[in-house]
Formats: sequence, C-alpha cells, structure tokens
Amino acid sequence: MSLPRGPLSQLRRGHEELVLGLLRKHGPLSRGELGKLCRLSRTTLYDILAELVATGAVVPAGQQDDGPRGRGRPAETLTLNPGAGQAIGIDFARRALHVAAVNLAHEIVGAASEPHDADLPWERRVDLAERLIGRLGGGDLRLGALSAIGAGVVGPISDPGSEGGPDDAGEPLPHRAQVLLRERFGVPVLLDNNTRLAALGEAIWGAAAGGRDVLYLRLSHGVGGGLVIDGSLHRGAYGLSGEFGHIVVDPGGRPCSCGGTGCLETVASVRAVLDAYRERGGQADDVRGLVEAVGRAEPGALALLAEVGTDIGAVLAALCNAVGPGVIVIGGELAETGAALLEPIGRTLDARIMPISRHRVSLRRATLGEAAGALGGIALVLHESPLLSRYPAGPDLAAGAPPPSPRHHNLVKEGS
Repeated sequence: MSLPRGPLSQLRRGHEELVLGLLRKHGPLSRGELGKLCRLSRTTLYDILAELVATGAVVPAGQQDDGPRGRGRPAETLTLNPGAGQAIGIDFARRALHVAAVNLAHEIVGAASEPHDADLPWERRVDLAERLIGRLGGGDLRLGALSAIGAGVVGPISDPGSEGGPDDAGEPLPHRAQVLLRERFGVPVLLDNNTRLAALGEAIWGAAAGGRDVLYLRLSHGVGGGLVIDGSLHRGAYGLSGEFGHIVVDPGGRPCSCGGTGCLETVASVRAVLDAYRERGGQADDVRGLVEAVGRAEPGALALLAEVGTDIGAVLAALCNAVGPGVIVIGGELAETGAALLEPIGRTLDARIMPISRHRVSLRRATLGEAAGALGGIALVLHESPLLSRYPAGPDLAAGAPPPSPRHHNLVKEGS
C-alpha cells in the first residue's frame, strides 16, 4: 500500500478505513450490507473492496441468505483477515530492537526482540526491524493492510506523532530511521521518545492500566520515564518530559552524558550498576549475572542494590511530592533484580514522601517487559487511548474503532 500523497489518496484512505471500521464493528457483512452502512456509491465501494481483498486485508467469510434474491447464489460475506497486520510498533532502544503488531481487529498478534551493538548503523537497524516483523504471527503476518508504523527512539522528539522532519535539536538520526522505514514499508511513520511510549504501553495494557496519575521509570542502559497526569500522557515543552535520569543525586559524582554531574543515570543505569558491582569485586557481565548474584544472596550485590534503590527512591519521592501520582511503575532490565531493588525504593518512598500520600501511592514492577515501547508505538498509531486526548495527533488512521485488545497481563505489585 503506497504512502498517501494528495487529497484524493487521503480520501481513498478514509474510505478504506470506513469500510474496515464497519467490518471491525459488525463482523462479516455482505457487499449490500456494507453499502447501506457506509453510504458510498456502489462503484466506489466495490473499487475499495477489490483493493482490500487484493492486499489481503479483507477475505471472504462465506455466504449468507440476504432474503429473497430471485436467481443466483446467496450473497458472499466479507470479513477482516486476522492475519493481516494493520499497525506496527518499533522500539529502537540503545542496544536492542523490539517490535509488535496488531491485526485489523486490533488484537496483538505478536512481539519480538533482539539485542544489537549500540553503534549499529540505522540502515542495519531497519534491516533488523524488517526481519523481526517478518517473524510476527509465526511468519504468516500479511502486511498489505498496514496503515502506519509507530517508532520510539532515544532522546527528545519535538513533535510526537509527526511524520517527517528532524527534531528541534537538529538530530538527523531519528529522521533517518523514519525515512528508511517509510521507504521500506510504504506507510506513514510516527515518532516519539521510546521511554515515553513504554510509559504509554504500561498505562494502557500493563501494570498501571486504568490509572489516571502514573509515574513510570525505566532503568535500562539509559534512565528515563513518563508521566500520565489526570488521565493524559504528558510530553512537556519540546518533548522533554520524563528525563528523570538527569535529576542530580550526587553533585560531586560522575560526569553524565547530558553534560551534568551526578545524575541518576550515572548510578542507576545498567552500565553504572554493573561497573559499580565489578569495582566491589563482583563478577557479572550483564544483568542476568547480577540477578544470579542476588539469587545467591551475595552481600555485595544486595548492598549495592540497596544503595541504588535509595537514590532512586529519593528521586521518586521528590517527583511524587511535586506531581502526586497514584501509581509508580518500575521497568527496564534492572527491575529484573526484583525485591532487592524494589524494597529499598519502597522504604525510601515511605520515608520521604509527605505522610498524607504515604499510603496512597502504589509501587509496582512493570509487566509488559521489552514489548512496552513497541506497544506504546502502536497506541500512538491508533491514537485511540484517552491517554492521548491532549497529545499531538498523527494521521487519524483508526477513527471510530475500538481500542486494541491485547493478551491480558497479570499485575505484579512490589513495595509499598
């Protein structure tokens, strides 16, 4: 399906979405029933249906009796092809790539992830994304009905939901990814900060589902997060909301990539924690090794995570006193250390947030894992969630459709 380029193409896209929306809402329908519901001319409707059938978005569902028809066979009914992908979400993390897809019924049909080197060129990252997307749905996912891709990238994005152009800092790399994806798949590509998209995913489908005031913190190779305030995702001026990793915890600490000193990211990122653990004589090449040390109740690992958790809790307590969330969600690879990290965070929160708030804030571990950012990218494409009601909108690609219905995820609550 080619990228819309003018008013006629946009009109046709609108007609396609109207027909797809009716099939999504009502289930299998005959051409006659579709004609009554969509009010398009017979010629236009049949032309749209022919294209949707040719691309695999719509398939025959059988035949039904529409009542007295005189001669001829019963009317053929058409339905959405559950194997046809409609929206793709991609999380271009620092050292890994994560993808997810929904079908035309807005059901999550698959997710996949693969690590890579931090300096992997964008061309190869997009190659990897294409390969991972090809695995979704057991390799049977058809992309003829693909409407858009929502992509998360590291760093601020000046215009979330935009479909073209570099960010305000002049950084060409996110735009490069956008152009490559658009050329590869031939559909609009909407960009946003990947950690903010992870917050969106957790707030819609994960640990904070249903929460109106949510603070999400991701402890990965970078440290960042996202805020849901009064039921809406908050992006801040110039897309800078959620840069919690650059709150100072040690003014005399190590230099940070942002140009500051002693930021939370310098003590609570994956690299910082592993470096500190090895400086104390620990043996771990990755987070899995650290988790194994915690499982052995190794004193050095437990002591280090208690210190890191205290720093994290101090930052979260200050944010709680400023913002007043009802739910705090901790995600990212370091959350895999579990109670060894979550309990010190909880103790510090209890000690530092205002007494009136102490028993009203729920600390939870994220539940969506590596797919959170990609699922947030899908939400950005569909623009269906109330969390996006005051958020910059991309193309209205799913007007009138119900929100996605992914697999259920059990909530995992930790701490206070």
